[in-house]
Amino acid sequence: MEIISGIIIGLLALTFLVVVHELGHAIAARRNGVVVEEFGIGFPPRAWSKKLKNKVLFSLNWLPLGGFVKLQGEYDEADKKGDYGAASYWVKTKILLAGVAINWLTAAVLLTVLAITGLPQVIPNQFSVEGDTKVLYQPVQLGALSADYPAAKAGLQPRDKILRFAGREVKTTQAFIDLTQEYKGKEVEVIYSRNGSEGTAKVKLRSEGQTVFGASILQPTETRSTWSAPIVGFVTTGQLTWETFKGVGQLVGNLAGGIALQLVGNEEQKKAASQDLAAAGDSVAGPVGILGVIFPAAQQAGLTSLVMLVAVISIALAVMNALPIPALDGGRWFTMTAFYLTRKKLTKEREEKIQATGFLILMALIVLVTVADVGKIIK
Repeated sequence: MEIISGIIIGLLALTFLVVVHELGHAIAARRNGVVVEEFGIGFPPRAWSKKLKNKVLFSLNWLPLGGFVKLQGEYDEADKKGDYGAASYWVKTKILLAGVAINWLTAAVLLTVLAITGLPQVIPNQFSVEGDTKVLYQPVQLGALSADYPAAKAGLQPRDKILRFAGREVKTTQAFIDLTQEYKGKEVEVIYSRNGSEGTAKVKLRSEGQTVFGASILQPTETRSTWSAPIVGFVTTGQLTWETFKGVGQLVGNLAGGIALQLVGNEEQKKAASQDLAAAGDSVAGPVGILGVIFPAAQQAGLTSLVMLVAVISIALAVMNALPIPALDGGRWFTMTAFYLTRKKLTKEREEKIQATGFLILMALIVLVTVADVGKIIK
C-alpha cells in the first residue's frame, strides 16, 4: 500500500511541475494575443475534454506524465491573426521562456513556505537573514553503513534516527562519536526511530581503531524565518539555480573530456576517461530515476523533504528548459534567435527538421538514461 501511495504522490508531483510549466506558456500566449487551442493534463490518448468559455479546449489524458499546450500556428512562419508565428520576436521570447519562469517561481514559493515551516540546509553558506533565523537541529541519524561492521550486523539502516545510546540521550554528532569511543569493545543498546516507529538494537562495538561503530552520521538542520521568509525563499532559489548550472557544466565537461580521451588518449587516459563518463552517468537521472527518489521521500522522509525535493526538481526543469537543447524551450528560442539575427526565413519545413532531429536525440537520451536508471535500481 505504501508503494502505491508513493507512486501516486510521485506522479502527481511530476505532473504538477510540468503542468505549471505549460500553464506559463498558455498564460503568456493569451496575454499577448496568441490563440490557445488546447491545454491538456497528461498525454494522449484523450480520456475527457471540454470547451471552456474562453474557447480553450481543456483535456484530461490517459498518460499521467505531464501536460501540454497547443497554440494556433505554432510554426515561426505562420502569419494569420492569433498565430504564434505572427507574433513579434519579443512576444515569442516571452511565450517560450514563460514556462522556465513559472517553474522558477514555483520553486521560490515552495522554498518561501519552507522558510516559514522549516527549510533544510542543503548547500554550504545557504542564505539566511541574521536576526530573523532560528536554527533547528534534527536528531542524529545514520548515513551509509559499512558492511561487516557492528551497525550493519545489528540491523540498523541508513536514515535511522538515533535517540538513545547506552541509555544516554544523543543530542549532537560529536556526542555520538564520544559515546562510541567511550563504550568501544562493549555491547550497547541503541534506541532508534525508523519511519516514525521506535526500535531497539544490540550493537557490539569494535574494541580497536577509530571506526568502532561502522556508519557515517549526520545531523540535518533546518532554519525558520518570519518576515524574511520571502527573501530567503527567492535568494535560496537563486543559489540552487546557480548550483544546478554548475552541475550541468560539470556534467558536460565530464562527457566531452571522457569522449575525447576515449578517441585519442593512451590506455591510462582512456581509463581516466571511463571514470569521467561513469561519473557523468551517475549524475544523470531520467523520469524513472526522479520517481525513484520521490517515492522514498514521500514514504519515509516526510512532507518537508518531499516539498524540498519538488522545489529542487522544479529548478532543474527551469534550468534544462533554458539550455539551447533542440526540442526544448531554450532550443526553440535559440533557433528562432539565430534566424532572426541572420535575417533568414525560418520555414516550416526547416523548423520541423531541426526540432524533429533534436526531439529524436532527446528521446534517445531519455531511453538511455531510463535504462541506466533501471540498472541503478536493480543494482
